[in-house]
Amino acid sequence: MMGLACLLRPSGAPPSLRTASSRSWTANRLRTARPRGSCCPEAAFHHRRAEELTEHERRVLARLYRGLVGGRRACLAESITLVETQHPRKKELAQVLLQQVLSYGKQREELNGGKPLAFRIGLSGPPGAGKSSFIEVFGKMLTGSGHKVSVLAVDPSSCTTGGSLMGDKTRMTELSRDMNAFIRPSPTSGTLGGVTRTTNEAIVLCEGAGYDTVLVETVGVGQSEFAVADMVDMFVLLIPPAGGDELQGIKRGIIERADMVVVTKADGELLVPARRMQTEYTSALKLLRRRSKTWNPKVMRVSSRTGEGVAELWAAMQVFRDAALRSGDLQAKRRAQRTAWMWNAIREMALHHFQEHPAVGEALPGLECRVAAGDLSPGLAADLLLKAFCAAK
Repeated sequence: MMGLACLLRPSGAPPSLRTASSRSWTANRLRTARPRGSCCPEAAFHHRRAEELTEHERRVLARLYRGLVGGRRACLAESITLVETQHPRKKELAQVLLQQVLSYGKQREELNGGKPLAFRIGLSGPPGAGKSSFIEVFGKMLTGSGHKVSVLAVDPSSCTTGGSLMGDKTRMTELSRDMNAFIRPSPTSGTLGGVTRTTNEAIVLCEGAGYDTVLVETVGVGQSEFAVADMVDMFVLLIPPAGGDELQGIKRGIIERADMVVVTKADGELLVPARRMQTEYTSALKLLRRRSKTWNPKVMRVSSRTGEGVAELWAAMQVFRDAALRSGDLQAKRRAQRTAWMWNAIREMALHHFQEHPAVGEALPGLECRVAAGDLSPGLAADLLLKAFCAAK
């Protein structure tokens, strides 16, 4: 397995440096390596970041990187914890680690003919759809077929307290014990859409650790479905069989984003309602505008209790992925997602710096009171705060 030393080793360095001396070589390269192509801004930026690392930080990052690309789940979990932190210095360290993992992943993709090595699947649906039960059965089927599966379960956090449920591992007991599976709850901390910026980074880390199938599960409330759809290759909507106004219970917009609709719990007394739901959703999808020239969204039935339909669903997912790869749609989607990821990070950082600015902090309480009392329009208050922020620069 290629380690950090291999990525940073210059072309003239002897191959023996990859073995026993890799630790000292890694630390030395983090300290002294000059980026190739000094005109490249990101290389210069990364070099500056590496130069600022202490010896202890270099050793920690080298250990995490070696363990992560070596497939050690403990190092993967520790790396995700690092990217989730709000500590300013640790956030900088996380970006150094991420850059190394991204470089490693790009090299692997180039060796694979430019095709992504991992398949990112988003899973969403209303409460009671049986998402966790489905993921357990689906994940076990994949690991039994030789795949490595990571599950990033976006956990609902309170906008008031920041607390989260964090119960996914207890609902996926069999999968959580599987050595070829990794389950990680990701608290949202009240972030718009229910999905944190760090979910994108966690996906990159999971892929760097060798997981070829990444499942991103969300609670299926608010805007979280849209956020998940924007970070995966395939978006799957899970719905339970039910009576009444089924089609009215789920927003039209999210159905339009779905590449696959899966009716769950299709067994026993619910088999007939599940078949009816499949027919209704199939008819509904025909009325929607096609988003892809290579794929028509399908509606399928599965039973997590009996396992019926799970293998057929995976086969259909592979057909989707193969078609997207042949047409170039998947690669184009990944490029657009990376750009969107950058702008999301910019917005988050800009808002943080704005809120922490002394001039804004001084003016904010009074303006908030005036807006709440109806004496000042929100737009004017925002304009005044922005002017205070810019004037203090």
